[in-house]
Amino acid sequence: MEQTFIMIKPDGVQRGLVGEIIGRFEKKGFNLKGLKLISVDRSFAEKHYADLSAKPFFNGLVEYIISGPVVAMIWEGKNVVTTGRKIIGATNPAESAPGTIRGDFAIDIGRNVIHGSDSVESARKEIALWFPECPVNWQSSLHPWIYE
Repeated sequence: MEQTFIMIKPDGVQRGLVGEIIGRFEKKGFNLKGLKLISVDRSFAEKHYADLSAKPFFNGLVEYIISGPVVAMIWEGKNVVTTGRKIIGATNPAESAPGTIRGDFAIDIGRNVIHGSDSVESARKEIALWFPECPVNWQSSLHPWIYE
């Protein structure tokens, strides 16, 4: 099964959206394999966003991520990276469809509530960075009710 990294950003945590966001992934049928509430330090944030370091918004993004705790998660399921991105919505909330997390809960691109891996490869890298202890190995008893 495929895995993805999902992070509820400081604005999502501060606004009390953690349960709602987890519920959307659970209701879809994905399995939670890792979860932690963490305050991110600057060097870790810079490592996470290293691929964006040349962008003009990089410093603001790092400041935003270290401004409060985040919820880091590993989700597992069939096509979870692609489907997870659909659940999240477009990076710019103004372009996110209603019913998506960003479409329902965000207005500004700089406060877009959530991060999700954009490919299987980036998911592997992000999971290794955020969860060096590895994901929890378990399978829900609902698995046969979700997958053929």
